[in-house]
Amino acid sequence: MYGRRVAKTHPRVDAYGTVDELNAALGFVRATATNPWVSEIIEATQHELVGLMGELAVDDQDHQIYEDSKYARVTPDQLERLDGIVARLEEENIRFEGWSTPGTSLHSAALDLARTTCRRSERRIWRLVESNQSVNPLGLKYLNRLSDVLWLLARRNETAGSGTL
Repeated sequence: MYGRRVAKTHPRVDAYGTVDELNAALGFVRATATNPWVSEIIEATQHELVGLMGELAVDDQDHQIYEDSKYARVTPDQLERLDGIVARLEEENIRFEGWSTPGTSLHSAALDLARTTCRRSERRIWRLVESNQSVNPLGLKYLNRLSDVLWLLARRNETAGSGTL
């Protein structure tokens, strides 16, 4: 971005590329969802991830330019949205035993695939932090919370018995 070029193997490219993979995995989740509430959660998340990818694509030298341009960023409101979803799902008292084995239903498998891609995205961004690259800390919190949402949605789907939530 802003005329700078980096190698395809640069940690920044790896980080936003993995978030892009997460966005694609969420598209699969949305395509398999039959519950409108789940579809709304996932679609809103997909739009929010575009802002995170934009932030990750910006070289440290250009962060002020990016901020001044008013492009989308991860915000506290987005984190609060995910916290609210976690709270609502936890109120449902979702029951499960032992270790979860993905694949109970197509939809729960899609959710688990997205969850593991989300965790990988988070690890890739931590690599940026460890290499002293600038990263919006809300992006890391956002992905951590999103993986909680995806895990809870998958368990909810499995315990519903119908495999359609």
